[in-house]
Amino acid sequence: MKASKPKNEGQRIKVLWQYEVLDTVPEAVFEELTQLAALICGAPIALISLVDEDRQWFKSKVGLTLSETSRDISMCAHAILQGDLLIVPDATLDKRFKDNPLVVSTPKIRFYAGAPLVSPAGYALGTLCVIDQVPRNLTDDQKQALRLLARHVMTQLELRRQTLELSCHRDEVGQLKQTLAQAQAEIIRLQRTGNAPKKVKHVRS
Repeated sequence: MKASKPKNEGQRIKVLWQYEVLDTVPEAVFEELTQLAALICGAPIALISLVDEDRQWFKSKVGLTLSETSRDISMCAHAILQGDLLIVPDATLDKRFKDNPLVVSTPKIRFYAGAPLVSPAGYALGTLCVIDQVPRNLTDDQKQALRLLARHVMTQLELRRQTLELSCHRDEVGQLKQTLAQAQAEIIRLQRTGNAPKKVKHVRS
């Protein structure tokens, strides 16, 4: 069953793109958080999944070779509609997912638990999720750990965004300084050759 889209979908997508993270290379901090989620939850598969207009893309993955899937078959597309964890103990018994290609064929998902990655402004951009190929559930401690790890993922995404903005600002300042230096050098050159613009005298009326 295809997930409906959030009411704030347009703004959510705009915010997601502001993070400039889609289709980027793996980064150690996200790899470690994904591995930790898999370890704590005892799951063979864990993902940091970001949901854009028509796909879910994996910033980090453990136990899976896919880098993205269609949004139409994404469990994470359902999870971003939740205020809290989305837990599916057995996908083959869930009417939303029992006919899903990811359930009936490779990787044959049976268990899914996803914690939304919620931006400071309140937009769910994706999930930190764990997956198993047997029916199961999480303990209360594992559920809380998954929530906390999802918050850490979002904190790192926010830090990454701020670092990129600061770097861009520094580049702009550097370019401005270079342009100013060139203008000053040109003024000095013109003054030396006697071609500098003459100051206009203001005549009092």
